[in-house]
Amino acid sequence: MKKMFTDLFLKRRHWLLGVGAALALAAGPVWASDEAPEVFIKRITNDTLDTIKADKALRNGDVGKIMQLVDVKLMPHVNFRRMTALATGPAWRKATPEQQTRLQDEFKILLVRTYAGALSQVSDQVVLVKPLRAGQEDKNLVVNTEVRGKGDPIQLDYRLEKTPGQGAGWMIFDLNVLGVWLIENYRTQFTKEINAGGIDALIASLAARNKTNAKAS
Repeated sequence: MKKMFTDLFLKRRHWLLGVGAALALAAGPVWASDEAPEVFIKRITNDTLDTIKADKALRNGDVGKIMQLVDVKLMPHVNFRRMTALATGPAWRKATPEQQTRLQDEFKILLVRTYAGALSQVSDQVVLVKPLRAGQEDKNLVVNTEVRGKGDPIQLDYRLEKTPGQGAGWMIFDLNVLGVWLIENYRTQFTKEINAGGIDALIASLAARNKTNAKAS
């Protein structure tokens, strides 16, 4: 019974991770730098849910189309380099620029394929954005939301940073699904790979997982 509960929890968490990442897919151009963080999250989540519900290919988990959307729509709103660096830990600073690029590319593919299947499950879900907690800093700010549909509301939080200068705006660099932060979850996995064989072993492991997932899709 305990194993069954754990399996169900993990499947639900992976699905929500997918939905959480997908909720940034259909975001439009970066808005003015004075846009409130909770307004930013509400805008992109609502736009994305509407897009997914209206697009059969996205609902069916078309990986090619998802990849295209990620490049065009998601990347402008995600500090993916920071996300990869934080997930990798201290080894990131010791990696060569080529290794960092390869690791970032493989990690991106892994995340996209992780939530490709989740897109097909979007139906009547809505997202409630909670009031922003006071006293947070722009470099590490959390917006709390709930995904509501069938069943109990699900916690889904976004960690943001505000980029300075021209074109300033909010950037996502972490997600919290059911109490588990994406970076923390992957850092545990990545650390084991790095300790066993170094940064190249981690890159090779991610590449192998991506190839296996590609064959299975």
